Amino acid sequence: MTGRRTILAPIIVAEAGAKLTIRTQDTPPSEVSAVIWRLQKQVREAEEDLAWKKRRAIRFGVALVLTLLSIPGLVAWSSFHAKNHSLLVSGKAVLVVVLVTSTLMVIGTLMAHFIRRTETVGNVESPGPSRYSKSRTELRKELLDNRDALRRLNALAPTSLRERRGLYREDLAEVVAQYQREGRRYRRVHNALQSLVMVGSTTMTTLAALEAKEWNWQTISVISLGFCVTLASAFAGYYKYRERSYFLRQTADAIEEEMNALSLGVGEYAQFGQDDADQALALFTSRVEALRSEQRRREQQLDQPADQAMPLSVPPA
Repeated sequence: MTGRRTILAPIIVAEAGAKLTIRTQDTPPSEVSAVIWRLQKQVREAEEDLAWKKRRAIRFGVALVLTLLSIPGLVAWSSFHAKNHSLLVSGKAVLVVVLVTSTLMVIGTLMAHFIRRTETVGNVESPGPSRYSKSRTELRKELLDNRDALRRLNALAPTSLRERRGLYREDLAEVVAQYQREGRRYRRVHNALQSLVMVGSTTMTTLAALEAKEWNWQTISVISLGFCVTLASAFAGYYKYRERSYFLRQTADAIEEEMNALSLGVGEYAQFGQDDADQALALFTSRVEALRSEQRRREQQLDQPADQAMPLSVPPA
């Protein structure tokens, strides 16, 4: 994703307009589709660049604010707690760590920006990636221009129904990938928070049990084992490792059984001969997709709260 892409954007738009004027005469629809595809790619890249630039601006702003606040914070802390040496040292240590970390983030961001805003190929210097060489205003304007050009092109050069369906099918792959990425991110956050709750509650119970105890190896062993057992029970009950292992193994065995039946021509595939390979593969694909869909349904039910989940066949003990 280089600056060359954004420089060529107006040229591509003009090229698309030129093709539109002669599409009914000489230009094949495939060339117009290629221009549409290039514009769609530019729109996606511009959206990614703009989103990245917003995230970097937020990180840079937070780091800069922490850097500016840490210096007067050190001075104020030193003056207020000058007589308490332990509190003075601990507070200054925290503020120094915050100051150093935020300063390094600010310096690193600025260095990366100035280094990557230009690229040198041989003796020729050219603009670097758009996310470094252009401002947010320029990126937003470029995104709006490309969206407008794409909208005009789609309106003036309609493609066939088959092609639109094909493009829609291909676009769905990116939509599915985006939903999966967002789902994984929210699941990681939820699992992290839930783990914090379980560890915190178990730790609080253990700390309460530490009060007024006669310390010996038996007491320490009982408290340590109680902490580990309680924590392990909480994690096992929430994440359901046993059920997940059982259902994954069950699905894997079923898919392996289908593969062996297809290769040996037995079971549901015994009716197909050498000339019916396509029909056998179609049946195999349908059955495997049904097994995978069932596995996804089980995983979704395992992730639901206990009072909302549908009953599943519990694996044998």
